[in-house]
Amino acid sequence: MDDYKYDEDKAVKFIREMLPADVNERYDNDEILYVIDTIWDYYERNGYLSLDASVTDEEDTDVAALIAYVKKEIAKDKEILMDPADVDLIVKGELAYEQTLEDFI
Repeated sequence: MDDYKYDEDKAVKFIREMLPADVNERYDNDEILYVIDTIWDYYERNGYLSLDASVTDEEDTDVAALIAYVKKEIAKDKEILMDPADVDLIVKGELAYEQTLEDFI
């Protein structure tokens, strides 16, 4: 069952496998982890991580709002430079990784 727990290293590997080669080359693992951390910050701020979360299995995260949040946070951080189109791809890759875990729950 441990194979189906969230693992940041596996998430980064999964995302990298989904990214086009040119996008993959632009970012190191720490930058992809920054996006992952920002996604989880969004979840926490919006109550998705609480035990009594109002989001059910049938409801999905507002992907557009999530991507907008990640882009805004990256823009505020002057040390991370990412093309906004690449942010979309990385966020969608992370969401696809989460989906692989949910398939086994």
